[in-house]
Amino acid sequence: MHEQSKTYKNLALFDFDGTLCRTDSFTKFIFFSLSKMDIIKKGIKVSPWILAYYFRVYPAHYMRPKLFYTLFKSLPQSEIDQIAQCYAKLLLDQYLHPQIYQQLIKHQLLGDHVVLVSASIDIYLKYICEYLNIDLICTKTEIKDQVYTGQFLSKDCSRVQKKQRILECYNLANYQYIFAYGNSIEDNEMLSLADFPYLITDSVPLPLLE
Repeated sequence: MHEQSKTYKNLALFDFDGTLCRTDSFTKFIFFSLSKMDIIKKGIKVSPWILAYYFRVYPAHYMRPKLFYTLFKSLPQSEIDQIAQCYAKLLLDQYLHPQIYQQLIKHQLLGDHVVLVSASIDIYLKYICEYLNIDLICTKTEIKDQVYTGQFLSKDCSRVQKKQRILECYNLANYQYIFAYGNSIEDNEMLSLADFPYLITDSVPLPLLE
């Protein structure tokens, strides 16, 4: 469990893709880190599921593990991690949502405990969180003998998994208020924990911070 907060601090939970980040970071990482030929050759194996996903009949939390296994199995950790550092810098420089990022900064300035909670993978998110100086809860990937196995070490961190992982890591009773920021149904369970839930697609003002 993460270090617990003092009672006067708030807990601020931020989804990444579509919330703090203005793009689908997982899909973009695939095209950033692999050659087009590799994506085509390996992607044929999962093309029926890809089509089903884009036609909204196959959910994202089933699609991500299949894609990761097919595309990243047996790739060397050192090579992928070096690419991930460059990719994290690209996301930070070009794809952060300005208003949501400023809200995150406000939380930090108030001394709140800020956590990124994402279904995306730790390979690049760990560098994002190091730079932003925030905690990370996400989908963990497996490495054996300095090679990515293509397996997830944790369940896909979306929907109820977000809520469960938050409750495993933090005692919510130690915080004065809980803030949560999301953009889709994959965030509903996380938002349900918050005193001040914010769904970016509702086009309502961000919660006021004091």
